[in-house]
Amino acid sequence: QVQLVESGGGLVQAGDSLRLSCVFSGITFDSYAMAWFRQAPGLERDFVASITWNGRTIYYADSVKGRFTISRDNAKNTTYLQMDSLKPEDTATYYCAARYSLIAQPMAVLKRPTMWNNWGQGTQVTVSS
Repeated sequence: QVQLVESGGGLVQAGDSLRLSCVFSGITFDSYAMAWFRQAPGLERDFVASITWNGRTIYYADSVKGRFTISRDNAKNTTYLQMDSLKPEDTATYYCAARYSLIAQPMAVLKRPTMWNNWGQGTQVTVSS
């Protein structure tokens, strides 16, 4: 059974940085693709970034490209989301997601929340102007 626990959220000002962490509990973390999604109140859950099991294929939503960086440390069973130059519109609950996959899928597939079957509880990020 897979469990995901996010941490690192908080209240920051526009232009600040945060690093989110997602710790994976279970077997074979290095067989799972990982992703970050976010959801603001009243809105749908949106794709932010994803990374394959080996870190070789990474996708970003256009809204965060150049500001956010996803990475993973398979030795620590942890995925990270480094968020720089934060904007008020980045305010949301950020969720970590995992899916068993050793094949790189296209972004059009991975950006759909229904493609991910393991989710964390979320961590709140609030960016003030």
